[in-house]
Amino acid sequence: MSLEQSLIKQGSFLFKYRGQFPILLFLLSIPFIYLSSFSDFNEKSILIFNSIACFITVLGFLIRFYTIGTTPKNTSGRNTKKQIADTLNTLGIYSIVRHPLYLGNYLIWLGITIYSYNIEFIILMSLLFWIYYERIMLTEEEFLKSKFQQVFLDWSNNVPAFFPRKLILKKGHVSFSIISVLRREYSSVLSSIIGFLFIDIIRNFFILNTFYITPLLLKISIFLIVIILILRTLKHHTCILIEEGRS
Repeated sequence: MSLEQSLIKQGSFLFKYRGQFPILLFLLSIPFIYLSSFSDFNEKSILIFNSIACFITVLGFLIRFYTIGTTPKNTSGRNTKKQIADTLNTLGIYSIVRHPLYLGNYLIWLGITIYSYNIEFIILMSLLFWIYYERIMLTEEEFLKSKFQQVFLDWSNNVPAFFPRKLILKKGHVSFSIISVLRREYSSVLSSIIGFLFIDIIRNFFILNTFYITPLLLKISIFLIVIILILRTLKHHTCILIEEGRS
């Protein structure tokens, strides 16, 4: 088996379990936070870290929201369990980067790791993310290349895989749908909330030797969780009504 085939095989496996990547980060964060020295941190440096973490995470979500809200169903940007692509996305955000959802994921988890105040953990997360998702991206692109051939090659030769070189989008055919975002992204938001809470609880435990959640983070988390529960309930009841209508 060639190296490329081996990486593609690994990518096929990791694609199915890419939702478990945050669990790996949670486990790795514990020793890094434990070994961190917070004695040099003052209110100003903490505010800077928190502001950067929040900004980068929000930026990641904005990228994901825009991608999901403007991407047609059954295309390379909407598959979750297996490779699906009725058409190749080359417009909208896909005109400046080939893997916008993974770019959004990276920024979200970069923001969460910055909240740990540990530079080594930030670097390790970035390396692991690249190793993990490089294989997934390779697998996806091999599938798209085999299906769309020259169209894919022309697109991939002009559009970078991960970091955009320009910010001028070619307008797509799908108008932004806030409904699609609300229906599909509440789980991602919940995952990030858990990430911030986990980091906060672990760090405060090692510093204060007790379980404690930063009040502002707790208030924001409760507010977002309530919104998520409402959206999940609405989605569940909508699906039931659709099924009843079909029957």
